[in-house]
Amino acid sequence: MDLTTSIQLAGGISGPENLRPLLATALDALGKGTVDRGGPLPTGGADAVGALFAEDVLPWEGDGAETALDGLAKAFAEGAADPAHPSCVAHLHTPPLAIAVAADLVAGVLNSSLDSWDQAPSGTHVESQVIHALAGLVGYDPEVASGAVTSGGTESNLTGLLLAREHALSQAAGAHGVESGIPPELHGRLRILCSEATHFSVARSAGVLGLGEEAVVQVPLGSDNRMDPQALRSTLADLRSRGDIPVAVVATAGTTDLGVIDPLPEIAEIAAEHSTWLHVDAAYGGGALFSERLAPLLTGVDRADSVALDLHKLGWQPVAAGILLARRAAAFDPIERRVAYLNTADDEAAGFQSLLGRSLRTTRRPDAFKIAVTFRALGRRGMGELVDRCHEQARNAAATVREHPRLELYQEPVLTTVIFRYRPESGDPDAINAEVRRTLLRGGRAVVGRTELDGSVWLKLTLLNPNTTEPEINDLLAELVTAAVDEETR
Repeated sequence: MDLTTSIQLAGGISGPENLRPLLATALDALGKGTVDRGGPLPTGGADAVGALFAEDVLPWEGDGAETALDGLAKAFAEGAADPAHPSCVAHLHTPPLAIAVAADLVAGVLNSSLDSWDQAPSGTHVESQVIHALAGLVGYDPEVASGAVTSGGTESNLTGLLLAREHALSQAAGAHGVESGIPPELHGRLRILCSEATHFSVARSAGVLGLGEEAVVQVPLGSDNRMDPQALRSTLADLRSRGDIPVAVVATAGTTDLGVIDPLPEIAEIAAEHSTWLHVDAAYGGGALFSERLAPLLTGVDRADSVALDLHKLGWQPVAAGILLARRAAAFDPIERRVAYLNTADDEAAGFQSLLGRSLRTTRRPDAFKIAVTFRALGRRGMGELVDRCHEQARNAAATVREHPRLELYQEPVLTTVIFRYRPESGDPDAINAEVRRTLLRGGRAVVGRTELDGSVWLKLTLLNPNTTEPEINDLLAELVTAAVDEETR
């Protein structure tokens, strides 16, 4: 085995030439694997994927660069679920734009780390500009706000709630929990309020932050499946009367299943009345801000103290591309750190600014670069057109479902998800809908989502490929109905 190619570096003057033949190998293998897969995911389920990797992935004697890359890249592509396929519609998982993937390659080659300026001079500058632009997009004053690129909505929610916890502890006890922990007299009294449809990461964040998942208080939904403002007001008042301390109200702009957006202006007003931090989880719905038609759905988001966005959803970025924004940069003060080998005060005073205090992570990729390139390439209007295409797909799919005698639409789509189910003439509808999804998965024919609402199983189309056509969606629905009829009559 010749190790010469295997130990060539991607960076430096010779880096691009070292990469060039390997990129050709990788692209050829991707193409072959995609053709051999032939659909949105491999036929045969988990056993088929396991067979693709029957040979040891890590033969410690080594195979050399070309052989390893060609073999594993082809198998990886053949065994993957491809969100670019029009029948891969289960999750908030977008096909990335080619321009963003190309930019991500540049970031990978340079391997910058955003924990100190001297590891990422350009990366530090680009992330700061991306945060500045997105702060303006949500309606913050970009000169006062701040934020960071994160690994996704979960990290954004965790960090936003950490800032909220620190704010609440400072108000209640004049202390920061990251320094001295939660004061004993406040144990069991800190509460986070959210709707029944809030993402599970909020409860998990409460556990990580030392509040316990039981600290999360669910506010009932109204008939429109959005947080009920009056229920929120009465819940906050009840908590206050018991001596509990609301740490944050979490509103959702784009729930995972229905894509609904909580009434942000009313929630912001109530949170302000109770001097409570408002965090908006807009990981899904934040992309609507690119669209002139849909941006009004997020009216009031600018009143939040922190906002989570996620551009590997309605932003078409490779994972990861989450964003956390805070209306006031000072909110990050509790997690600021001075580390002698990273960001001394005299270096920062001389202009070598560090982003260490904007994230819970130390080593951090310059994921902002692919976002910056995408924004430069498409602009807000171009991004908005992609959002509008997917929204229109959802409306058309909902119309097809509504008109089909054997399909039932749960409600009209708000963003790009369509919730529906097959209505059998006989048999258990929950069992039939669940099995139909598995049948399509096993056959490698479609990746359709599943959820449970009102105690019943529902199916879900999450439409995030702007190039998918209406006939392709209709064909998918027709194939699903055929499979359901077969299952019903079996």
